[in-house]
Amino acid sequence: MNAIALSCTDIRVDFDGFTAVDGVDLTLRRGEVHFLIGPNGAGKTTLVDAVTGLVKYTGSVVKDGRELRGKKVHHIARAGVGRTFQTAAVFENLTVAQNLDIAAGAARSPWTLLRRRTSLPAAVADTMERIGLAERAGAAAGTLAHGQKQWLEIGMLLVGDADVLLLDEPIAGMGQAERETTGRLLHDIAAERAVAVVEHDMDFMRANASRVTVLHGGAVLAAGSVDEVSADPKVQEVYLGAAEREEAVDAAAA
Repeated sequence: MNAIALSCTDIRVDFDGFTAVDGVDLTLRRGEVHFLIGPNGAGKTTLVDAVTGLVKYTGSVVKDGRELRGKKVHHIARAGVGRTFQTAAVFENLTVAQNLDIAAGAARSPWTLLRRRTSLPAAVADTMERIGLAERAGAAAGTLAHGQKQWLEIGMLLVGDADVLLLDEPIAGMGQAERETTGRLLHDIAAERAVAVVEHDMDFMRANASRVTVLHGGAVLAAGSVDEVSADPKVQEVYLGAAEREEAVDAAAA
């Protein structure tokens, strides 16, 4: 079994009496692409917000034996936990290479940052190749297609040495070719890291998930392999059937 990269125990998030996340346990392992699925309002993004220090919670988040609860956002990032957002957070007026170089700078000393460089660090050049943007190195990030911005944001986590990546709906708005490329990228990254994906798209989940956790009403409804979760009557009743009906309606309206 793959090594544990991040362990969440009894995570609970309350907002003025409303429980958004209710006692969630979650284990992310290196070598796996772990999907978090569930209806809108199930607590998926709030759980990611908690792990990355954006909201207060009770419970425990442990990475490599270190408790992260109560740590500031930048300390959690430096510990190797990175996340993306539904709308890519990139510097649109800067080039692809500059975005990656800035992200890589978080791991460099102030002296190194001040020195004039005639070439990009090897990690930046290698990451541009890995995310398929080497040919767009000099292009402003704002000119990239939607999917390319998502890949750039993932690349920024990679050069920042994140080894636990929490990705919030990374294929939203992508065409089929971009979705397939993203799936390959996730598996490539997960070969040496832990990857968690918040997603609504069931086809993408089935094609790419190593493990799945289903949230409903802020709590874990089911967890396991794709086949195990898909066969769970509770999941079929409260989520999978409804999700597929919504997809059918969307397809008919298109």
